[in-house]
Amino acid sequence: MALSKEKRNLLITGSVIGIIAVALVALGNPSNMGFCIACFIRDIAGAVKLHSAGVVQYVRPEIIGLGLGSFVISLLTGEFKPRGGSSPFLRLIIGFMVMIGALAFLGCPLRMILRLAGGDLNALVGLAGFASGIALGCLFLNKGFSLGRSKAQMNLEGAAYPAVNILLLFAFVAFPALFAFSESGPGSMHAPFFAALALALVAGAMAQRTRLCLAGGLRDLFLLKDTTLLLGFAGIFATCLLGNLITGNFKLGFEGQPVAQTSQIFNFLGLFVVGLGSVMLGGCPLRQVILAGEGSSDSAMAVVGMVLGAACAHNFKLVGNATPEGPNSWGMAAVIVSIVALTAIAALCTFGRKNND
Repeated sequence: MALSKEKRNLLITGSVIGIIAVALVALGNPSNMGFCIACFIRDIAGAVKLHSAGVVQYVRPEIIGLGLGSFVISLLTGEFKPRGGSSPFLRLIIGFMVMIGALAFLGCPLRMILRLAGGDLNALVGLAGFASGIALGCLFLNKGFSLGRSKAQMNLEGAAYPAVNILLLFAFVAFPALFAFSESGPGSMHAPFFAALALALVAGAMAQRTRLCLAGGLRDLFLLKDTTLLLGFAGIFATCLLGNLITGNFKLGFEGQPVAQTSQIFNFLGLFVVGLGSVMLGGCPLRQVILAGEGSSDSAMAVVGMVLGAACAHNFKLVGNATPEGPNSWGMAAVIVSIVALTAIAALCTFGRKNND
């Protein structure tokens, strides 16, 4: 049976993004980290001195490029539609907790797929947690969960997020001394700036056109038995797996994986937080960056929440560690509190809210 145009485009998009991820690693990004929304937002937070963890500070052009690629293509196709007002502060809080979960696992859902394609079996545990969090979110969706409706906003509101990205890009190129740079660790490992920016622009444009979202794919599978959105990530996995096998970067196992931890409880629980939070936000961290680029101030607030979450996680040492113990006791507590808080917010927005929509 021939694939529909939508499914074919998703496979193509996933395959191209997978190739880009392999290329970015070959050009200098850390192994199994051609793209990681959580890690790269964390690095930007460090570069602008919101946290002082010296090994993760760099203005990652991939985040800028994803947002601007989405912005440009949405303008060209008439899909730039500024909108917002759907519980913006709650979205910021949820984005904050999504970042806490992602940094406990040491990666976002996109990096989870890249880690799987590199043979990192810790990511398989993370995938189980991510899917479980989405399953819980789907239970709330079935009962009527909503953060409220977004409404049309003025163009300036929708353009604010792309404008901030452009300003950050200009400031980094013109005044690099303003920023912090890692001299060692993952933050010191990066592809050439403008090569990474160009590749991310392509990825952002393609992700915008196809609505690429792993959380959305699993949500649609659970609620509608529809696998369409998952095809994009099948493409990413397949091309990354092939690329890693060709380049010798495939290493199967749990131990010794790059920038990974082996605490399986918190690999599971960290991405459980990300899965539940992503359903509540209406998309995974990658999707939030893309939606912010096409004019959603609600998603922009979620991204701001992720930036603040990254700063807090490193300032208070809540992140995962590449040891069997994983996060320290404060990091473990932060993940548990995030699960409780997200579940409470979801329950209140399902059973306790007045119908003002």
